[in-house]
Amino acid sequence: QVQLVESGGGLVQDGGSLRLSCAASGRTFSRYVMGWFRQAPGQQREFVAAISLSGFIEYYADSVKGRFTISRDNAKNTVYLQMNSLKPEDTAVYYCAAEADRGIATMASNYDYWGQGTQVTVSS
Repeated sequence: QVQLVESGGGLVQDGGSLRLSCAASGRTFSRYVMGWFRQAPGQQREFVAAISLSGFIEYYADSVKGRFTISRDNAKNTVYLQMNSLKPEDTAVYYCAAEADRGIATMASNYDYWGQGTQVTVSS
């Protein structure tokens, strides 16, 4: 069982930056592939980024590639999402998720545990 708690969301202007954090409970964090998803009002939840167990492999949605960076600190049971050059279309609730090492996945249905989400709003 893994419990995930996101933090770091907020209101930022177009072109600004935010860093999201997701703290995981339990001693098996390093056994989970971690991902970030987002959901805008009236939209389906969409994949943003994922990172492998060791952190050596990262995967991004095309819409955020080059602007967002996912990272993890297994000693701190935490995964991060650094978001730069934010755009109004990045506005959404951002969720972190954990997958029990079936490989990096972009579909939400592949993930086993979810956080409660943190709101990111980018003003134009």
